[in-house]
Amino acid sequence: MVKIGDLSVGTFPLLLAPMEDVSDPPFRALCKENGADVVYTEFISSEGLIRDAAKSVQKLDIYEKERPVGIQIFGANLDSMLRSVEIVEASKPDIIDINFGCPVKKVVSKGAGAGILKDIPLMVKLTEEMAKRTHLPLTIKTRLGWDHESIKIVEVAERLQDAGAKAISIHGRTRAQMYKGDADWAPIAAVKNNPRMHIPIFGNGDVHSPERAIEMRDRYGLDGAMIGRASIGNPWFFNQVKHFIKTGEHLSPPTLKERVAVARRHLEMAIDWKGEILGVLETRRHYTNYFKGIPNFKPYRTAMVTSDDANDVFAAFDRVLNEVQDLEWV
Repeated sequence: MVKIGDLSVGTFPLLLAPMEDVSDPPFRALCKENGADVVYTEFISSEGLIRDAAKSVQKLDIYEKERPVGIQIFGANLDSMLRSVEIVEASKPDIIDINFGCPVKKVVSKGAGAGILKDIPLMVKLTEEMAKRTHLPLTIKTRLGWDHESIKIVEVAERLQDAGAKAISIHGRTRAQMYKGDADWAPIAAVKNNPRMHIPIFGNGDVHSPERAIEMRDRYGLDGAMIGRASIGNPWFFNQVKHFIKTGEHLSPPTLKERVAVARRHLEMAIDWKGEILGVLETRRHYTNYFKGIPNFKPYRTAMVTSDDANDVFAAFDRVLNEVQDLEWV
């Protein structure tokens, strides 16, 4: 049984990665229902939290059905990060996570996210002081390093553990790579195989099939898999991985009726949580995968992603169900 602090999270837990404008409460709920063991919020700016910025504060919303859930924060200023801990704790998450891996320029340029990989002493200091400040287990999400020449993840992970981190999720790319090329899991395995490490090490990056998740466990010896892009428009992925681990067989894909029902429910929950305009806008990225394999999907997709009116999107769902249900598709 893998434990994050005193929190038991399964034998080979599958974690929903924190993704901006993706891992919001509606999508987290769907992933949790479909097998995710731990879910993380979108990353939240510590500066936004201490200034009571509406967008940052709204991201603190969590619900009982999501547990265990981690709230992820980012920043490079020690005082701001420490002050944000108290604000985060008030939302009563199960975990607090620090983002030391976001490669986006507007985050990195402020020395936060993956930008902090250029200042390892600060990275360790933030972890140490925040671990002292909270009673919740503190976890870390990071990358292999700033670039290929500066990869020191084995040493860095050990220092983060010693500073108080209770688990570390490592994306198998450097910041310089962004999301290009293949994720390299070997350095993550080297962290896990360090005899001085005793906290869970989770792998992230390119877990796009059940077979890859098995490889992460059996070949690389990692404690769990953090899943990001493979889950977008595909909350069923977690159960598909678990079914494959248990039986060695692929779970049958969801039916068209199931896909439409989940897409509809996703949009309904998104509208309830963030209003119609943002609810419609931020679910668009999911539709290609929700309906992957449908023949001649382009006109349906166009209807789903070009209208700002939720009724038009719901009507497009109905058209898919009524017009495609008798066709052969995979």
